[in-house]
Amino acid sequence: MENPFVIKSYKSKELFCDREKELEILIRNFENDTDTTIVSLRRMGKTGLIYRLFDEIKIQSLDILPVYVDIYASRTIADFIKLTAEAVLRAFPQESKLGKKFMKFIKSLRPQFSFDALTGEVQLQIGYQGVAEKEHTLKELFEFLDQQNIHILLAYDEFQQIREYPEQNIEALLRTYMQTLKNVHFIFCGSKKHLMTDIFANAKKPFYSSTAFLSINKIAKENYRLFIKKMFDDNDRTITDETVDYILDWTRQHTYYTQSLCHTIFADGAKEVKIDNVKMACLEILQQNEMLYLQYRQMLTNTQWNYLIAVAKEGQVTQITAKAFLAKYDIGTPSTSKRLVNSLCEKELLSDVVTKDGTYYSVYDVFMSRWLEREF
Repeated sequence: MENPFVIKSYKSKELFCDREKELEILIRNFENDTDTTIVSLRRMGKTGLIYRLFDEIKIQSLDILPVYVDIYASRTIADFIKLTAEAVLRAFPQESKLGKKFMKFIKSLRPQFSFDALTGEVQLQIGYQGVAEKEHTLKELFEFLDQQNIHILLAYDEFQQIREYPEQNIEALLRTYMQTLKNVHFIFCGSKKHLMTDIFANAKKPFYSSTAFLSINKIAKENYRLFIKKMFDDNDRTITDETVDYILDWTRQHTYYTQSLCHTIFADGAKEVKIDNVKMACLEILQQNEMLYLQYRQMLTNTQWNYLIAVAKEGQVTQITAKAFLAKYDIGTPSTSKRLVNSLCEKELLSDVVTKDGTYYSVYDVFMSRWLEREF
């Protein structure tokens, strides 16, 4: 029996929870020739949303060719070009007229072809004589896509990675090439909101005010409750509202952790899922991940580790300089607290979420937070 709680990418519309409003916004933005910047915490579901959008494009037979490009592993503009070209190769059926035209274009760049030993997918290696040739190749690639008689949607995941490139003018270069395109549209996704905000909302940067922003937040509790119950019901399992609420509270409604816990509960095979079954699954997950969490302890100073424990025990902290919080966990001065927060946020062990009521901090990994809370 297939586990309906997907924890890897995207499988189908039926196994995808909600995000109807976000999906509607993405389609509306495309139809109005507006590029979109998606920002969210890691594992909140932005990549799944992109694939859900691609699925909806097929369902509605929209005149769009969607292309997903993950640039997380890129380190240079050459990597950016390579990953974009490989993604387009995967998206264009090779026997189609468009696929043949693109292959002819790629061959004009004199690449070396190889194949991934595990997936069998095509891999490219393009040689360049210098920086100018890389920039020219990027321009040619975008122009080729724009000249085809079809709308193309390029979705770049982890777009903030361009800030790591050694090329100093990469943002200006990309903006210069992208803003002239008529048939190529863009979605830029990122999990480091400070970098993404600086790229797209800083008036001094090339991409300033060039896209609409879409923030991916937690799925509404009622919607998630109905989805979880349906997944169990459709597979001849039963689960009460009280039990589902326990799941959502324990995972703090964070998409990945909710899916992962439900995945484990379903895999354990109980026909009538009760809170005791959920608690057993929670313990199973924490025990499986304990070695990883202990490795983090080796990477941090005692002060940083103790601060992480303090935040985990609080669940979330809104006043990191409050006397009560500092005294309760023997943190020291307000400046010490600020320094520790900045350091742990930089390491992505703490997350800072800005709301209308202020900023709150919590341990980034919900399971790690629950482990720290339980063990210390």
